[in-house]
Parts: sequence; structure tokens; C-alpha cells
Amino acid sequence: MAAPADDAAFAALTAKIARERGFGAANYRDGCLRRRIAVRMRARGVADFTSYGRLLDRDPAEWEPLIDALTINVTKLFRDRDVWEVLARDVIPAVWAMQPPHLRVWSAGCSSGEEPYSLAVLFHRHAVARQEEDRLQRLQVIASDIDKGSLDRARRAAYPEAAFGDTPADLRQRYFTPGAPSTVVPEARTLVAFERRDLLGEAPPHGPLQLITCRNVVIYFDGASQQRLFARFHEALAPGGFLVLGKVETLLGAARTLFDVVDHRHRIFRKP
Repeated sequence: MAAPADDAAFAALTAKIARERGFGAANYRDGCLRRRIAVRMRARGVADFTSYGRLLDRDPAEWEPLIDALTINVTKLFRDRDVWEVLARDVIPAVWAMQPPHLRVWSAGCSSGEEPYSLAVLFHRHAVARQEEDRLQRLQVIASDIDKGSLDRARRAAYPEAAFGDTPADLRQRYFTPGAPSTVVPEARTLVAFERRDLLGEAPPHGPLQLITCRNVVIYFDGASQQRLFARFHEALAPGGFLVLGKVETLLGAARTLFDVVDHRHRIFRKP
């Protein structure tokens, strides 16, 4: 169990992070934050939270790897391939069939861009299969993250070989350049718009939205923050719009009344 002095130093450090970098650490589970800050403390040879706070003052370059560690930037293209197969088969055709004037998709907590580019690829392939490429002009995949470094990497759209472990061979060949790093081809890349956004501190993108994916992000928030986020997702979605969470995430409490379950195994929900 942490000592009271350790708790006070941790609280002071997370308040500093929120104040100086706009990262809402108070919304995250303490255990997760402590583990990830400890990774940076070990890397820099610092023994306690107070000393690490002083290090941030002395060495501003440390902010970038810290925020990167805190924002859980671990992903790859088409991560959890079975989920993407269900999206391609069931969700994307249903979203495409809505035919709103503007089709808006939000990848919330997009990290370095693998998820929104995966979405863009599937939408582009669906449009081509239906010979409706002209409708892609009305599609926008909005990709947001709080971490500026991750967004910079996402805009470059270049990925190492390790990022393609779950990518189907036909999609790899059609939508990504050969070699390493491999970049997203322009037809899919131009469908995605990146922006810095705090999921809990700022409103969702201007809606209505037809699809929101927020995978492997919600689990790091505390219960009250999760409830607020689910309520925001519900408000932002158009009727009939889809919400896709990570495999270890689900709707809890009052949020379960806001959505219908489409596929519990793959964590796919729909706004009535």
C-alpha cells in the first residue's frame, strides 16, 4: 500500500501533468497511471514522484515520452482481425446504407492512426465494390487523440512491418505501398482527418455521427468517466449509429440502457 506521502506526491504530479499539458490524469485509474509513470521514472533513474516532477522542469524533452506512455499507444492495423471481419461484413454496409448527406465516422483515441486508416480502407473497398466511389466525397473519418506526438506519426501514415500482422494480404497489397516503412495509399489516406481532442474534456466532433470506434481506451478510465464518455457517444451518434469498443470493454451501469447490443463478443452496439 502506498504511503500517504507517496499519495500526495503522486497527486501533485498528476495535477502538474493536467495543468501543464492538458492531460486529464484525474479521469484515469490510479494503478494504470502509476505503472506507466514508473516506466519513465525507471528509464530516467528517478526514485520518487517528486523527483520526477523536478526532472520535467529541468528537462522539458521528457514530456513527450511521458505523454506517449500515458496515452497507451499500442496498436496495429486491423488489430483483432475477427472484429474487422464483422465490421466489414455487417457494420460498414449498414452504415453505408444510411445514406446521410454527409457520412461521418469518428475514431476516438486513434493513437498513431492504425484504426482510422483501417476504417478508411474498408469503406473505400465497400464503395468500389458497389461502384459508388462518388459517395466517398461525402465520407470523413475523423481521428482524434490527445497526444500530439501520436497524431504527428499518424499524419505521416507510414508503418513498419510489425504493424501489418493482422492485415489481410489483399488489403495490404491494394492499400499500402510495398517495402518498409509502408505508407497508406492516397485513396484511403485522404478520407481521414486528424485532430487533437481530449475525450472527456472536449465535446465530440460536430455530428451527427454514424459510427464511433473507441477500442482499448475506455478501460483505462475510472467508472464515472466511462459513464460520461458513453453518454457523449450516445448524444453524438445519429439514430441507428454504431459504437464499437475494445474486446475487454463493455457498457456498464446506466450506459447499458442507451444502446442495443449488436454483437456482444465483438463489443458492437447500436443507438436505437
